[in-house]
Amino acid sequence: MSLERAVRAKIASKRNPEMDKEAQEWIEAIIAEKFPAGQSYEDVLKDGQVLCKLINVLSPNAVPKVNSSGGQFKFMENINNFQKALKEYGVPDIDVFQTVDLYEKKDIANVTNTIFALGRATYKHADFKGPFLGPKPADECKRDFTEEQLKAGQTIVGLQAGSNKGATQAGQNLGAGRKILLGK
Repeated sequence: MSLERAVRAKIASKRNPEMDKEAQEWIEAIIAEKFPAGQSYEDVLKDGQVLCKLINVLSPNAVPKVNSSGGQFKFMENINNFQKALKEYGVPDIDVFQTVDLYEKKDIANVTNTIFALGRATYKHADFKGPFLGPKPADECKRDFTEEQLKAGQTIVGLQAGSNKGATQAGQNLGAGRKILLGK
């Protein structure tokens, strides 16, 4: 098997059809439109129009101009505009797919992961009422301790590794004792 085929197989194995379906259903719910029958998930997303429509519903006018014709470069521009709007919406840069992942169908699993990252980012926008996608991100729970509390914590013996409750191995012999032979 060639290296290229091995890489493609590995990328394809990361893809989860259930996650694709869940992402598709979420997109359909947000934009209030069904995907065209007979077209695959990645084919519908490929030109970037649905993605731009999605981000424009979540953040009005995030992508002011959506190209509906004009060929490959215009559609790739849609995808790039969507990616830029994602970052402005609060999706971490590391969670955003590369344009070729979608347009050339190189890594659709990464595209789906980006949509899930967008779904998680919606939790941080109070004006968005749902539906949500993915688990709610944890909120920071900052604690402020006084100097007295910090000093008191330093005097406590930590038992994270457990305790042997005073047990020792004194008097235990397992197997034969050690013999040291001198002179040989």
